[in-house]
Amino acid sequence: MKRSEINEIIRYMEKLAKDNGFHLPPFCNWTPEEWKTKGHEYDEIRDNMLGWDITDYGLGDWEKVGFALVTIRNGNQNNPKYKKVYAEKLLMLKEGQHSPMHFHWIKSEDIINRGGGTLIIHMYNDKDGELDTSDVLINADGRSYTAPAGTGVELKPGESITIWPHQYHDFDIMPGTGDVLIGEVSMCNDDNTDNRFYEDMGRFPEIEEDEAPYRLLCFEYPAAE
Repeated sequence: MKRSEINEIIRYMEKLAKDNGFHLPPFCNWTPEEWKTKGHEYDEIRDNMLGWDITDYGLGDWEKVGFALVTIRNGNQNNPKYKKVYAEKLLMLKEGQHSPMHFHWIKSEDIINRGGGTLIIHMYNDKDGELDTSDVLINADGRSYTAPAGTGVELKPGESITIWPHQYHDFDIMPGTGDVLIGEVSMCNDDNTDNRFYEDMGRFPEIEEDEAPYRLLCFEYPAAE
């Protein structure tokens, strides 16, 4: 991805969050220059990859297949220094954009429509890495039921669904309803090891530096001096 595209996406998501009354934590607003002044008291942000995360899954067409995310809080299953057992993210999916089919090996999560259009999540069980044809357990806003494999669960603003380990899921938007601001409340998040994509793809983008960064991404922070 070009840095100019990443900068534009972050500004777009900042506006969407503001328009929906969602206030981001202060570290999301730090410039690259400000990051150079941050000491070890902010190692939790560095070590647990809090902050901005823009991905095109290595496919090179973010507007078609991609996601914009902010990790707001997170523990760390690999570092006993950090005691949190939970994580929270804010995500943005634009109308016409798709986030591909995947599951998590360990993490369970609630996905919440925080505002905007109607989110659609297609659900399958995992069967040795393949999409199982068996019925899927759906837990949504206190209701538990089963549905056929591949069912697209629709979430309007305020509605949510729980996704369990080894439940394949993707993200789309109902055409004509607009961009969606998505909340995620989950167990600790590890995007380096806990994602299993149905199709072969990457998680973090390669960046072409065609302009200066507006915000650093969660894997770009300078080490504390």
